[in-house]
Amino acid sequence: MSTDWPPHVTVATVVERDGRYLLVEERDKVTGDLVFNQPAGHLEPGETLFDAARRETLEESGWEVELLGLLGWALYTAPSNGVTYYRSTFIARPLHQRSELALDPDILRTHWLDYGEILANSARMRSPLVLAAIEQARSGTRYPLDALQHL
Repeated sequence: MSTDWPPHVTVATVVERDGRYLLVEERDKVTGDLVFNQPAGHLEPGETLFDAARRETLEESGWEVELLGLLGWALYTAPSNGVTYYRSTFIARPLHQRSELALDPDILRTHWLDYGEILANSARMRSPLVLAAIEQARSGTRYPLDALQHL
């Protein structure tokens, strides 16, 4: 168990377009493996979870998105580093690709994958949270954005 407490607050965004899901390909900093993830990252000081989700999606994929709802929340301790993450996952629709923007240096490329391609690459997901979020989106799970309050 990690002594790194409290948990790291993170966001992730499931973006779907025409039956395909936006995933980013990145190198795992611990294992060095190439992995797939939703656009995701850490909450920054003074930022709302909504702002963080939109910012991380833009920085990691080059896509501006509209948040449509919440898929859920997860507490996950990564076996590779023992860090515990508290993740808020959103569902969004793509609005506009900003191809002039450079992606975060950790991101190698973006992909629009259908469900079959995601399943075929399930061993390459950064964590079990990636496939679980897509499964939630496919099942129709969605909580209203106002379920999350920023006071």
